[in-house]
Amino acid sequence: MGAKEGSTGGSAPGGAGSGGSADGDRRIGRRALIVGGAAAAVGTGVLARDELSRLWWRLPGVERPREEGVVDYAGARWVAASDANWRRADRPDDFGIDMVIVHVTQGSFDSAVRAFQDPGHKAAAHYVVGQDGRITQMIRELDVAYHAGNRDYNERSVGIEHEGFVDRPRDFTDAMYAASARLTAGICARYDIPVDREHILGHVEVPGTDHTDPGPHWDWDRYLKLVRRAATSGPSRPPTKA
Repeated sequence: MGAKEGSTGGSAPGGAGSGGSADGDRRIGRRALIVGGAAAAVGTGVLARDELSRLWWRLPGVERPREEGVVDYAGARWVAASDANWRRADRPDDFGIDMVIVHVTQGSFDSAVRAFQDPGHKAAAHYVVGQDGRITQMIRELDVAYHAGNRDYNERSVGIEHEGFVDRPRDFTDAMYAASARLTAGICARYDIPVDREHILGHVEVPGTDHTDPGPHWDWDRYLKLVRRAATSGPSRPPTKA
């Protein structure tokens, strides 16, 4: 639907966005090239049978294997967002991930989770972080969440909502900063994203958005220091069941 997909955070839900034929064409085209190359390699004896078995899901129309309840961040609890608020993808194979976008819910943790479960909301983020440090994952990182209000940014980013209001600095607690920083450090490690303000940005910085989050009270210097500290504490853990 043009350049935009739904956006979260700030003040009001954004417009809807669907996968669309362009996305399907792009994904199928990439897979066709991969599979075509694999077939040519088989003809010359380059690809072994076990390598082919790992490539089968790249065939057009075949989705990456998924297991219900699996999360990308080991500290998260899984609660599925409505299918209307995101679209399936095979990131980073079809769309590279090079950004983390910070949002603020403009409401409670529970109200954000309920909104993202509502198909009428037409928007959702990958994660919701509470003031007490709890984290709920609602969309797999390999899928495209409608959170930024900009289709290109949605495809390239992971969206993280934070419980609170942009005009209440007390809502941004120590526990929230610490938990979110660990989450972002893991995302940056998985996709080789630089820990800087060009790649970790606020919703307000997304082109075309009318949202203001995370607002003037979000401490970016503090947050990036925490992300860098978490990044040096060890490698990101693999996906696990919630």
